[in-house]
Amino acid sequence: MASRALVIVIMAWAFAEAFAGDPSPLQDFCVADLKSPVFVNGFVCKDPKLAVPEDFFFTGLDKPTNTNNRLGFNVNFVNASVFPGLNTLGISIARIDYAPYGLNPPHTHPRASEFLIVIEGSLYAGFVTSNPDNKLFAKILHKGDLFVFPEGLIHFQLNVGKTNAVAIAGLSSQNPGVITIADAVFGSKPPISDDVLTKAFQVGKEIIEELEAPFK
Repeated sequence: MASRALVIVIMAWAFAEAFAGDPSPLQDFCVADLKSPVFVNGFVCKDPKLAVPEDFFFTGLDKPTNTNNRLGFNVNFVNASVFPGLNTLGISIARIDYAPYGLNPPHTHPRASEFLIVIEGSLYAGFVTSNPDNKLFAKILHKGDLFVFPEGLIHFQLNVGKTNAVAIAGLSSQNPGVITIADAVFGSKPPISDDVLTKAFQVGKEIIEELEAPFK
């Protein structure tokens, strides 16, 4: 009986692993019908007979984005909602621009791993493993270097140069999601109770209020 239960557990685990991540397409492509009123996990496919080359083409990643903000970075994120041909392919891409000393702050993608290629400049990039180790893996990256961020782990990039930096990121989901840690913790709506935050960070209420101020 115990061996049978073990087999069932192993089969359940294997089944879950097989279906982890974005589902595999069941046809050559599924160009997103962005005008469809039907709500599904992803986007409804338009008739393949109506697909055109433009559905599989995107332009604009050569253009810098505006980094004039408090963090000094910006992202041109390309997913299936702006590039219909990506629907069901399990990938997305982004151009990230950094002003001198600009920061892409600690964040996580709950549904995707990511690779980052530096196109211009130098970046300090890294990720932190899960509890209990919380080990930091970080490197200074230069033009042509590539770094990988495993799915779900907190990661960041900081421009350590005196000039602008540019990177291209590829992600293993058509909709990887993003949770910026500071925004989520100190800028949630409604706000998280100060009782929770003071105990979690082991600081006084006045410090929590100071940390929350930029996000209000």
